[in-house]
Amino acid sequence: MSANLRIDGPRLVSRLEALSKIGATPEGGCRRLALSDEDRQGRDWLVGQMQALGLDVKIDAIGNVVGILKGREEGPAVILGSHIDTVGTGGRFDGALGVIAGLEVLAALRDAGLQPKRDMAVIAFTNEEGARFHPDMLGSYVWAGGMSVEAAHAEKDAEGAVLGTELKRIGYHGPERPGFLKAHSYLELHIEQGPVLEGEGGGLGAVTGIQAITWLELTLKGRPSHAGTTPMAYRRDPGLAAARINLFANELTGKIPGQLANSGVIRVEPGNVNVVPESVIMSLDLRNPKDALLAEAEAAVRAFCAELSERDGIQISFRDLARFPAVEFASELIYGVEMSAAELGLPIRRMISGAGHDAQMMSRICPTAMIFIPSIGGLSHNPAEFSTDEDMVAGANVLLSAAWRVANN
Repeated sequence: MSANLRIDGPRLVSRLEALSKIGATPEGGCRRLALSDEDRQGRDWLVGQMQALGLDVKIDAIGNVVGILKGREEGPAVILGSHIDTVGTGGRFDGALGVIAGLEVLAALRDAGLQPKRDMAVIAFTNEEGARFHPDMLGSYVWAGGMSVEAAHAEKDAEGAVLGTELKRIGYHGPERPGFLKAHSYLELHIEQGPVLEGEGGGLGAVTGIQAITWLELTLKGRPSHAGTTPMAYRRDPGLAAARINLFANELTGKIPGQLANSGVIRVEPGNVNVVPESVIMSLDLRNPKDALLAEAEAAVRAFCAELSERDGIQISFRDLARFPAVEFASELIYGVEMSAAELGLPIRRMISGAGHDAQMMSRICPTAMIFIPSIGGLSHNPAEFSTDEDMVAGANVLLSAAWRVANN
């Protein structure tokens, strides 16, 4: 590769700004829920950008958007990508940066008149966030063969909208079979979404893997009663039980190494200030870098719930929302990312990802690696999410160098 080959930094920033206007919120963030009208507009914009570059654009049956740059030889493709859907109160960078950076890598090669030996492609995967349909990373999960198209199409959101129907409604139920483009390798640029890189002086991250994730939905049923006339000893209160479960799960984080816990959804019925609740639906997000330790944490939560149910007369049922094991990325690609950063004079450190990413699914079918750039203040899934232009350009140039190396080996 030419020592002077670089992505066009101002163009990368401009493209990201253009995409961020689709679904922009007054707080400065972005709301592009998967398969919403805003997601359709974002997809339409992305397809237009791909077509303007002369890429071969294809849509598969789960709505993944693929732009392909043909190589000199037939064979598996080096794939770059991420997602453009957001959470309900999302920022401008999460996911979108990886897609735009992948687009810029292919644009830089076009600008330089370079054709790689292998095919190269950029993919925007459907419903990575899991904010509207479960599980998260759904598009890449289907692409990698972990979930059938039929099962994915049958998923429903909280309002009962069916994923397959929504795909057709927005015009992105494509003809291609997910996984139609055989993958030689996969590289993804992403914001860190945490405080480590900034807290340790900046630089980039060569991601070594992703910790194990379990999402559970708990339904707790008690007995509704008057909050003023029912003595505490006579209550069967699922709201209190939910609080105790949340506290117990968080106490585990101080006992099990590397353990994380969160309850981001708690819905109380009937939701009146003076009524002991009849039922509560709550989520539990449990994560750990080691599968065995995550299993230990989940077993402890289930045992605690069984004791709580017996003692307090609360019915507690569980439903799996997502369950993914820990992932180790390909050592040769991690080393390639580090080499690319060193050649560009950029500091880089190895680190594990606390969040799930499409790379997690792609690692099932091909060698995979990720590059992180700092998130200012460690914020993500937040309208205030921010990364500097300098860091975005640095990360994209490492992506370009690493991808070009792999595509020509």
